[in-house]
Amino acid sequence: MTSAPFFGDLAPITYQGPDSRDPLAYRWYDKNRVVLGKRMEDHLRFAACYWHSFCWPGGDPFGGETFLRPWMHMADPMEAARAKADAAFEMFRLLDIPFFTFHDLDAAPEGATLAETTDNLKAITDLFHRKMEETNVRLLWGTANLFSHRRYMAGAATNPDPAVFVHACGQVRAALEATHALGGENYVLWGGREGYETLLNTDLKRELDQMGRFLSLVAEHKHKIGFKGPLLIEPKPREPTKHQYDFDVATVYGFLERYDLLADVKVNIEQNHAILAGHSFQHEVGLAYALGIFGSLDMNRGDGLLGWDTDQFPNDIGEMTIVFHEILKNGGLGTGGLNFDAKIRRQSIDPADLLHGHAGGMDSSARALLNAAAMLEDRALEAPLADRYAGWDSPEARAILAGDVSLATLADRALANGAGPQPNSGGQERLENIVNRYV
Repeated sequence: MTSAPFFGDLAPITYQGPDSRDPLAYRWYDKNRVVLGKRMEDHLRFAACYWHSFCWPGGDPFGGETFLRPWMHMADPMEAARAKADAAFEMFRLLDIPFFTFHDLDAAPEGATLAETTDNLKAITDLFHRKMEETNVRLLWGTANLFSHRRYMAGAATNPDPAVFVHACGQVRAALEATHALGGENYVLWGGREGYETLLNTDLKRELDQMGRFLSLVAEHKHKIGFKGPLLIEPKPREPTKHQYDFDVATVYGFLERYDLLADVKVNIEQNHAILAGHSFQHEVGLAYALGIFGSLDMNRGDGLLGWDTDQFPNDIGEMTIVFHEILKNGGLGTGGLNFDAKIRRQSIDPADLLHGHAGGMDSSARALLNAAAMLEDRALEAPLADRYAGWDSPEARAILAGDVSLATLADRALANGAGPQPNSGGQERLENIVNRYV
């Protein structure tokens, strides 16, 4: 800890129950409460992200920094990196949050050469390791920033210049090995610039092939160093490019199938990215489970009035309840977690605002988890769903799906049925009312 803590004399946040009026207390998040046979902390696997919390200065396209964090104004970049780590682990302790996530260049400054950058990252990795041992905080995932530097303005893996591709390989190797050294449970590849602005200067097939090869190289190195966790792609349809190659879960699945990467790569899904793609959060989560590529979640939200990625802390209990219902009925998060890829608002300049944002997101998630668990225990949605598809459980219907019946046989059966089947109600309004009773 620093001699002058960034958060001053604020006390650690604790569970105080639903009746608490303390604005910095957990009302629903009781980490040791057992829900469906598992501790709440183990269900939710919360993580704080390094970048928005400690690297974003509070600027926007129309104005500069508002936060004035002390480490952002130190002459020595490595001294600043160490001060930033002190503040980060102080926040992790106050929140009692079990995981964190980071980009390589969030943690350590970029040097004049890749070798210097790698050395900086190794030094901060050692610092992280010591702090993790002191606090029992774990690493949910690490990643490399392959989008901020001007060399990546035309992409990293998909860049028309092979020298940029090679540089990105060096950066990812260092970040993957740092993640492995810290016991990270996943490794994320967000293709922030892997896309295009115009097809007038873009060879789609070439760039997709390059991206497929890049992912294959990362998967090969993962196995070489003994990293056991999955690689995760984070779908997003646009921003910063006009059209990104990892548009949504379905697009990513097609890409992984095309380049034989399904064994090693899954998806990290974010709510606002789903909305920007024209989907719901529930849809993207449910589809990822259905396709067998669910990996982890970035737990934030967008603003319904704004058409860009606002990265706000989550607080929509209704939306989160149905998402957690998907998670619970599919067996949980696995090696994934709930990463708060969220930032406080530009006007929220007090250090305590970081705690309020995270604590509120954790409490909202806990409340939604309890709602979803109650729904699942009551089979509130499961029973109607089973009834709707009950016809497919008959021996005749199972034979159809097993491939034991020809089209001609089924057509003859349809002819023999005369007037044909009559539809049944989907009951959507009833089901929506059921969900609201739990929320």
